[in-house]
Amino acid sequence: MNAEAGSLAGLFASSFLSATLLPGNSEIVLAAVVANLPHLFWTAVAVATLGNTVGGMTSYALGRLIPAEGGRKLAPRAVALAQRYGIPMLLLSWVPVIGDALCVASGWLRQDWRLATLAIAAGKLARYVVVAEGVRRVVG
Repeated sequence: MNAEAGSLAGLFASSFLSATLLPGNSEIVLAAVVANLPHLFWTAVAVATLGNTVGGMTSYALGRLIPAEGGRKLAPRAVALAQRYGIPMLLLSWVPVIGDALCVASGWLRQDWRLATLAIAAGKLARYVVVAEGVRRVVG
């Protein structure tokens, strides 16, 4: 595996883990890839978005496995937000701590997985574009 492929594989793994309850530091890994391999800007953004979206949908799938009464007890605030605002709330799935709970709550509420995927991906893409563009402007 060459250095570029290894960097992108590490970015995917970090992005996936960052979308679960485990720490992954995907923004730091994305920043390092963009700073050291600027020609991979959009590839890196796409890989980070894909990994983070798959991680978010993993949390969504886990939410579907929670019994009927378990969801309200597990993350009552996230469930309330997901019920009130629906799938658009998943645009904020990238926000630390609450984002993971929103994905789980969305799954527990049985919200449409296709729309959930789109909302999760859109929010995560926007965040990674901002991070990568910030790095590009600083590094030059």
